[in-house]
Amino acid sequence: MGTWVSWILIIGGVVCVIAELALGAFTGFDLALIGGSLSLGGAIGLIAHSDKIGLLAAAVFAVLYLAIFRRWLKSKLTVQDHASNADAVVGKTGVVTKRIAPHDAGMVKLGAEIWRAELASPEDTAREVGAIVAVQSVEGVTLKVR
Repeated sequence: MGTWVSWILIIGGVVCVIAELALGAFTGFDLALIGGSLSLGGAIGLIAHSDKIGLLAAAVFAVLYLAIFRRWLKSKLTVQDHASNADAVVGKTGVVTKRIAPHDAGMVKLGAEIWRAELASPEDTAREVGAIVAVQSVEGVTLKVR
């Protein structure tokens, strides 16, 4: 037949895609896209009736993916960690709007929001209205401040 290398490229590419599916995208789609490059190169080799053209096409597609497309794809697939909701306020400062004393919750204005607040440690001294406090942690809907 003379195009056995092209068939090997196609079969190898399909095996890579199946392996990627079996791994559950564990490789970040690299295996699937390299497999696609191999299969596409093999198909071009079959159409052109040339193993050399098939090998060259597979190599060009794989290099293009690895050199250019991979970086873009990884940036789109990477999950960005952003503090959200209550976690976003830890470390921020606010203004006391209702006195906070040991064992007596008060209120703190943090940005445009008013939060229920308690002292982070029962040994801390009371914070009067207008005092600046820092958020140490969040428990439920209550800020723990100092």
